[in-house]
Amino acid sequence: MTALITGKVSPNSEALSEACFSDDMLRGAHEIAGFLFGDPKERRKVYYLAENSRLPTFKLGAVLCARKSTIMEWVKQQEAKAFRAISEEVPTNG
Repeated sequence: MTALITGKVSPNSEALSEACFSDDMLRGAHEIAGFLFGDPKERRKVYYLAENSRLPTFKLGAVLCARKSTIMEWVKQQEAKAFRAISEEVPTNG
């Protein structure tokens, strides 16, 4: 928090930032599947979504990775799109 106020990064805030980053990382399709579906065995779905649905993933070497925070934001965007589509389909009385 001090870094945000002063604009300076202290050694403690760097360590905190690194810890938060590593907590936010999902390494491998099995971890992403566990986060999204609650089952690491659903990793084929992750590969399919990454290829066809713009699931926000990236590769570190050959390992498919994602950030929890980015996936949560992506899910929120997908929900918003679905709600807009539903509200456009519902006829208004008037």
